Amino acid sequence: MQTINFDTLPAEIPVVSEADSFLFPFMISPIFLSDERSKKGVEYAMDMGLPIIVVPHKNSSEEDEEYIDSIYKAGVIGSIMRKTSLPDGRVKILFQGVKRAKISRITEETPTVKATVEVIESSLIGEVKSKALYEVLKERVKELSKYNQSMPNDLLTTISGEEDIDRLIDLISSTLKLDLDKAYSIYIEESSEERIYALLEAIESQIELGKLQKDLKTKVHSKMAQHNKEYFLKEQLKQIQKELGVDTQRDEEIEEYRKKLEAKKPFMAEDAVKEVDKQLKRLQRMHPDSSDANTLQTYIEWVLEIPFGKLSKKRLNIGDVEKQLDKDHFSLKKPKERVVEYFSVKELMELRGIKESEGRGVILCFVGPPGVGKTSLANSIASAMKRELVRVALGGLEDVNELRGHRRTYVGAMPGRIVQGIIDAGEMNPVVVLDEIDKVGRSNRGDPTSAMLEILDPEQNKEFRDYYLNFNLDLSKVMFIATANDVSTIPAPLRDRMEFISVSSYTPQEKYEIAKKYLIPQELKKHGLKNSELSISKKALEMIIQNYTREAGVRNLRRRIADIARKTAKSLLINSDVNRVSLSVKNIKEFLEKSVFEIDRVPKKPKIGVVYGLAWTSVGGDVLKTEVIKIAGKGAFQITGKLGEVMKESARISHSVTKRLFDNGYLKSDIEEVYKKFDLHIHIPDGATPKDGPSAGITMTTAIASVLSDKPVRGDTAMTGEISLHGDVMPIGGLREKIIAAHRAGIEYVLIPEKNYERDLKDIPDEVKKDLNIIAVSRIEQVLEHMFTVE
Repeated sequence: MQTINFDTLPAEIPVVSEADSFLFPFMISPIFLSDERSKKGVEYAMDMGLPIIVVPHKNSSEEDEEYIDSIYKAGVIGSIMRKTSLPDGRVKILFQGVKRAKISRITEETPTVKATVEVIESSLIGEVKSKALYEVLKERVKELSKYNQSMPNDLLTTISGEEDIDRLIDLISSTLKLDLDKAYSIYIEESSEERIYALLEAIESQIELGKLQKDLKTKVHSKMAQHNKEYFLKEQLKQIQKELGVDTQRDEEIEEYRKKLEAKKPFMAEDAVKEVDKQLKRLQRMHPDSSDANTLQTYIEWVLEIPFGKLSKKRLNIGDVEKQLDKDHFSLKKPKERVVEYFSVKELMELRGIKESEGRGVILCFVGPPGVGKTSLANSIASAMKRELVRVALGGLEDVNELRGHRRTYVGAMPGRIVQGIIDAGEMNPVVVLDEIDKVGRSNRGDPTSAMLEILDPEQNKEFRDYYLNFNLDLSKVMFIATANDVSTIPAPLRDRMEFISVSSYTPQEKYEIAKKYLIPQELKKHGLKNSELSISKKALEMIIQNYTREAGVRNLRRRIADIARKTAKSLLINSDVNRVSLSVKNIKEFLEKSVFEIDRVPKKPKIGVVYGLAWTSVGGDVLKTEVIKIAGKGAFQITGKLGEVMKESARISHSVTKRLFDNGYLKSDIEEVYKKFDLHIHIPDGATPKDGPSAGITMTTAIASVLSDKPVRGDTAMTGEISLHGDVMPIGGLREKIIAAHRAGIEYVLIPEKNYERDLKDIPDEVKKDLNIIAVSRIEQVLEHMFTVE
C-alpha cells in the first residue's frame, strides 16, 4: 500500500458511496461494495495510489435519479487498507478515514466517479469556552448513558482523554445512531461551536426519549407486578373458598350483571332500574342452591337482554317504502297506495315534530284470504325502514299471559311474546307483525284481545306492563302491523284502532305474472338450480294455475313450482346426459300428480231449477250450484247442504218472495200447485262445507221460481245479491272475488246488485271485465226477465 499525503490532495479523487452508515474520520471500517462505479473507483485509486472519498447514499426510492442527486455532498477522505473480492460479486475493502471533506463538483461519472473535493476546516473556539462546552458535553453523555444501554461502556473513559474537540464530536456522534440527515447536518458544519450545540440538542432529545421509555417500562412492570399479585391473591382466595365450600362464580356473575345494568341505566325508566337493582340485591343475599335464586337469576338475565336504548336510526321515507313495495310485489295497486298514504301521514308528523299519540295513531291491518301477500307486505315495509321484523302468530291464542307474560310465581314463567320479540330483534323499534289477529280466542284464562288493546293503543302502550318484568315498558316506538282473514271476528274496540287495507284475490293473469317474475326465480334459487336448467312454457304455467291450485293467493302455486323444481333436481342428478328440463302441457303429469279444479266450468245448457250463485270463501270466490226440485206434498220445503242460519233465513225469504210473484200474477202457474200440491227441496251441493250469508237470496229465488213455473233458466249466467221481502236486490260484499270466480268458471253473464255496480266495479280487473257481461239489477223481476230468456 502506497503512502498518501493528505495535506496536499490531487485535483480529483474517486468517489465511493456507502449505503448502510455514516463514516467518521477516526474510524477504520469494512465497506462492502456492489455498485460497479464504486468498485471501479476503488481499483483506480489503488492503481494510482490515490485516496478516496466515501460519501453516504441517500435513502431515495427514485430508481432513475441522477447519481449526483443520490449522494450526500460530504464524506470522509481516507485510504484503502485492504481489498478482497467476494464470491457473490461484491468487493470488501478496509477503509481508514482521515479527514472530513465536501465535494465541490463531480468531474466524471463513468466508468469511475471522480470529484474535486475540499477539506472541511473547523473554526477555533476559545480555550475557556472550549473547556466549558467540553464539560457540558461530557456531563450530558454521562446522563445519556443511564438510559441508552447500547452506548459502549468505555466511551466516557475515551472522551475523558480526548483533547481534539472535532474528534470528540465525531466520536460521540458515531455512538448516538443518528439518522443520516441529522448526522450529515452535524458533520458538514464548519463551526465546532455550532457542531457541539447541534450534538447537545440531539443528546437532549435522546435523554428525553430514554426517560420516557424508562418511565413506561417502570409503569408496565409495576402494572404487571400488581396484576400478578392480584392474580396470585385471587387464586389463593379461590382455593381457600373451595376448601370452605364457597363458590365464587356467582359473585362474578352478579358483578357482570351490575356492569350490564350500569350500561343500560341511562336508557331505562326509573321504576325499571329500581326493580332490577332490588332483585340483584335479593339474588346476592340468597343461597345459590335455592330454587328462588335460580328463578331470580333467570329473570335478571331476561331483563338485561332487553335492548334498552338501541334503535334503528333510519328516518322514515315514503320513497323508500314505495320503491320496496313495487320491487317485492306485482299488482296490489290499491293496497300499496294505501300503505304509502299511511306512511306519508307518519312522515309528515315526524317532520313537523307531532307525536303520534296527538294524531290518529291507528295500526295497519292487512285483510284478505291466505297466500295473497299480507305478511309479505309487512316484510317489505320492514326492509324499506331498515328495521328488524318480528312475527307473532296469534292464531288460536287463548291465554292472555302469552302476551302479558307470566307472573314470576309460576313455574316456567317467562316474558310475553311481545317482549320476547323485542329481545330477538335486538332493538326497541322493530316492525312487529301480529299474524291472524282475527283468530284470537277468549277462554277462562282471560281475554287476549283486551291485552291487545293496550299493546296497540298509542295512548297506552307507552307504559305497557309485562307481568313477568313487573315494570312498565315503552312500546310506542314499535311499529305494529296486523293481518287477518275475516274482519267481522275482530272485537269492535280493537277494530276501532286499526286501519284496514284489503288484499284481494289475484286474477289468473296476475298469478301468471307473479309466478314468472317472483315464484319461479325464487324456487330455482332455493333448490340450487340455474335459470337455464328448467323452463316452464306459458301454456303449462297457465294450466298449473287453472287446474292444480285452489286458492285466492299464490301459496299453493309456489308449492307446485317447488314440486317441479325438486323433480328437476332429481332428473339432473340421475340422468347425467340431461342438462335441461322443459315443462310443457304434454309432460306436465310427469311432474304433478293430480289436478285440483278450483272451479268447474259450468255447463251452459238451460235447466229447470238449477241456478249458479257466486259466493265468497276464505280462499277467494267460488261458484255454487243451487238446486231446487218439487215433489208431491203439501207446500212445505226443506233445505240441505250444511247452511248457516242466515242462509236458511234467506231461503225462507226467497220462498215467500216467489209466492208473492205468483200471487200478483207476474209468474203464471196453478196456485194450488204452489201452495198445496208440491213440497220444495232446496240443496246447495258440497254438503260437507259450511255455507252462510245472505248473498244467495236472488239465486234461490230464481231457482224456486223456475221449478214452480216449470221454466228452464239460462246456464251461462251466475248471480249474487241479497233479496228483501219486497223483491229488492240489496248489495253484498266480496264482489271482486266472486266476479273472478265467475270468470274462471267460464260464465258469460253476471248479475250483481245495482249499488255494487256503481261503487265496486272499478275494483274488478280489466282482463276480467272484458270477458264478462256484468248486468246491474235492482229488482227480482229484472233477474227473472234475464234468466227466463233462454237462447
